[in-house]
Amino acid sequence: MKVLLIKDVKSLGKKGEVKEVKDGYGKNFLIAKGFARAATPEILEQHAKDELIVAQDLEKEVAALKVIAEQLDKAEIVITKKLGTKGHLFGSVTKDEIAHALQEQHGIEIDKKHINEKSAIKTIGEHDLDFKLGHGLHGTIHVDVQGE
Repeated sequence: MKVLLIKDVKSLGKKGEVKEVKDGYGKNFLIAKGFARAATPEILEQHAKDELIVAQDLEKEVAALKVIAEQLDKAEIVITKKLGTKGHLFGSVTKDEIAHALQEQHGIEIDKKHINEKSAIKTIGEHDLDFKLGHGLHGTIHVDVQGE
């Protein structure tokens, strides 16, 4: 019996693969537990269409992320923070403040979890931050921290 795996099955195969299995194992375990479907021509055709749609969606997402990466590389944000008596910042510039300033100044909405900050920004001046956008894409933004 041929089955199309819907989920990864240890020692059998990965999701989306078509495998030849014994009838009892296929019907009583894989199909009954929802790990697979019988590999009929209709199901295989529908699976191929679904994979095509997923691939197209992935291409669109990667293209949108590339545009965002280009925008980030060109953008510069200015953040103003209070200074102490010796010219040091009170606290540090947070990822949330960076994401909020990016939204306000350039209209680019980025989740603060995507900011790849190696160390906290605790000094005034210019800093470059890396953004992990997903799918192996990165963007760099120039941040100018000024004191009040």
